[in-house]
Amino acid sequence: MEILKQMFEHITSLSGVETAKLIAMWAIGGLLIFLAIKKEMEPTLLLPMGFGAILVNLPMSGAIAGEHGPLNVLFDFGIDMGEIFPLLLFIGIGAMIDFGPLLSNPKLMIFGAAAQFGIFFTLSLAAFIGFEFKDAASIAIIGAADGPTAIFVAKTLQSNYLAPIMVAAYSYMALVPVIQPPVIKLLTTKKERMIRMPYKEASVSKVTKIIFPIAVTVIVGLVSPDSVALIGFLMFGNLIRECGVLNALSETAQKVLANLITLLLGITIASQMQAEKFLTPATLVIIGLGLFAFIFDTAGGVLFAKLLNLFLPKDKKINPMIGAAGISAFPMSARVVHKLGLEEDNTNFLLMHSIGVNVSGQIASVVAGGLILAMFQ
Repeated sequence: MEILKQMFEHITSLSGVETAKLIAMWAIGGLLIFLAIKKEMEPTLLLPMGFGAILVNLPMSGAIAGEHGPLNVLFDFGIDMGEIFPLLLFIGIGAMIDFGPLLSNPKLMIFGAAAQFGIFFTLSLAAFIGFEFKDAASIAIIGAADGPTAIFVAKTLQSNYLAPIMVAAYSYMALVPVIQPPVIKLLTTKKERMIRMPYKEASVSKVTKIIFPIAVTVIVGLVSPDSVALIGFLMFGNLIRECGVLNALSETAQKVLANLITLLLGITIASQMQAEKFLTPATLVIIGLGLFAFIFDTAGGVLFAKLLNLFLPKDKKINPMIGAAGISAFPMSARVVHKLGLEEDNTNFLLMHSIGVNVSGQIASVVAGGLILAMFQ
């Protein structure tokens, strides 16, 4: 009875504005759950985020009570102290990635680089409108649609806006199938979207696939030392996949580890979605800038492919849609491009090309994050 009395007193003490904010966060949580279940948009991520948003915005919520609330403990351990969750997730992502299409056609790597344009453009815009450089840099990384890298950069730079950056980065990852198609269609003609790119898989030896993650880690580490942790965990996951002697561990990393960490990461991110922290004008601006960065990253890849086509012979033209897969949202973006290709011509299979670009974008986003850390840390 005493607890119920305290809860009643707490609820009645809330102002109209505070009550409205709580209801708004419940609605946001409900929307994320709806998208996860009804639209099947990254349910392993959006479902825990949506449920967590409701959980932390209940009056006197024990989930975040004091320093020892369970979600506070998860946040401190998984994100705040050492970015453990994002790094562990990168092992799982690395184990999922097959670099074969990229190694078969290494020139696809340039599209991964081109699709990072929006990051640096948004950084300048965020700084121009008044954000501190450390915050502007952290916000800009949202454009890569790479949640682990966004968290790592924002946390390392000690951004003042970690919560909205985390939520925006992971939300846009989940909304790739919604955001990218209109941008791609706006920038391409039907004729361009119907360009066929025959795929001839080159033989990539097992030794090459084993050497590749090691070589990438060394090269990126020398060029961008601040990104060693991210690229190292990603490539370690891929080495587990390709070495051939840890198949059971590779399967576990791809499925059990990746799914479990994603669930924990989603509900941990939600711990920062408390109404008083989240519903601020700065949050809306950050979400808008993140969308701006994401759109321009997509556009950068598409426009770069169109530029290359000006110099390529007619029979060597590139379907510019594959440039959009240069963002880091693997494999969602590659699937989007493949699906758009099939919509225009159900015999035009772009999946392997777009996968090659997509995995290059995964590497490029980590490098971009490392370069930003080097500039602003």
